[in-house]
Amino acid sequence: MITSKFNSDRNILETRFFGEVTLKEIIDYIDATRLNRDYPRYLKILTDGLESFMNFPGEALPKIVEANNRSLEKYDAIVDAIILDSPRETALSIFYEELSKAPKYRFKVFSTKRAAIEWLDSFKDPKL
Repeated sequence: MITSKFNSDRNILETRFFGEVTLKEIIDYIDATRLNRDYPRYLKILTDGLESFMNFPGEALPKIVEANNRSLEKYDAIVDAIILDSPRETALSIFYEELSKAPKYRFKVFSTKRAAIEWLDSFKDPKL
């Protein structure tokens, strides 16, 4: 399951992956982000995936990359940090990181929330 809430104090979309997370859920989440006109166009995302199991094979990752690339068309930039502790989910996410390289997108895997937030905070909105 995936839940999201925009934290206006931190200016970060806070997302949580928990339990079984399917390919369809991830693509639906990306599509919802693409269609949301209220989020800042320079979007920072913090995803807590510590209690999740991604129930799809690595071969499905290009479908996520395609959905993400469509979403990037609506944004100036997206900076995306995910927190994981499972070896399988970490490996999938690192593979995704390699596949998803795009000029307007940064994605990185972390093992702690503190490190993820520090990384997100290191990116400054060029319009501020």
